[in-house]
Amino acid sequence: MEGKNGLKELVTAFRARYGREPRVFRAPGRVNLIGEHTDYNGGFVFPAAIDRATYVAMAPREDGRLRAASMALPETLDVPVGHTAVSGNWTDFVLGVAVLLGRTEGADLLYATDVPIGGGLSSSAALSVSTAFALGTGDRTREEIALLCQRAENEFTGMQCGIMDPLSSCLGEEGKALLIDCRDLSYKTVAVPDGVRLVIANTMVKHELGGTEYNDRRAACEMAAAKLDVPYLRDVEYAGLEGAELRCARHVITENARVLAFAEALVGGEMEAAGREMYASHESLRVDFAVSCEELDTMVGLARGIPGVYGARMTGGGFGGCTINLVAAERAGAVVAALTAGYEKATGIRPHIFETRAAAGACEVVA
Repeated sequence: MEGKNGLKELVTAFRARYGREPRVFRAPGRVNLIGEHTDYNGGFVFPAAIDRATYVAMAPREDGRLRAASMALPETLDVPVGHTAVSGNWTDFVLGVAVLLGRTEGADLLYATDVPIGGGLSSSAALSVSTAFALGTGDRTREEIALLCQRAENEFTGMQCGIMDPLSSCLGEEGKALLIDCRDLSYKTVAVPDGVRLVIANTMVKHELGGTEYNDRRAACEMAAAKLDVPYLRDVEYAGLEGAELRCARHVITENARVLAFAEALVGGEMEAAGREMYASHESLRVDFAVSCEELDTMVGLARGIPGVYGARMTGGGFGGCTINLVAAERAGAVVAALTAGYEKATGIRPHIFETRAAAGACEVVA
């Protein structure tokens, strides 16, 4: 989608499909600057909503049916309100949100997105959150909406994601990242310095084991916490653990420290220090948490050698997807070009690399 033209195309397609006038809602994807796999361990994360989003056109129905379609994906939904049986595709997100909202009125929904699917930029949270806003959130706070969307993904798709993604999509602010304490959902906004750009590099690779491996890592963290008789790994010492549990605990504990150090460096304008925390984060994810892959490592390795890059790391659950690069504003275009050429030469894969900005959270839009 591209600006007003993309919105007009969505509305035109909705009219053609359903024969009525819709309202349109958007929810952004997110990029996590640092703090990976810490959210479900009660730790700290540092995401920003981005200027790519999922849009949904919606009009209510009087016959009690919930219908959903996408301009990009072939599967559709057409069920009575309150239906709970999942289908194993993207429509399960819609179904889950509708059920947990307690939706009693029917609706027609049509979706479009420019968030890369499977790229680690939270396309699933953008889908869930946009659905919640379209179907009506009542008097729920944005934090409560995020928790509902997390639950919908956990219960209706089987992905045991943490709270960071829907919370970022709900709470994002223009020009600011969010330092979130995932234990109590407290947060503060931190301005992204004017002289810094966020460059996202999509490796165009998503390994099929990603969903299973993600859940396995979460289970290892939960087992380690149970062994130490604590609710989360956030506050433990990892002495006494071994194997996968030791490595998971070590990553979580050191990553929390890196998030706080990164935030302090960003506030102080110390970009080189912030970048060092990003590189250290990637190494911990690669070695201890074992969620990186050759393509992500290649992209981060290339970034290390490009002038103007302060730091880089994989972002998202891992096993493919994107890296996030903290870049000097005046070098952003050159960095995009160098990463594109270098990665294609090294892998034979043409990446999708783009600048983004910290953007506002979910809202209704005027087409």
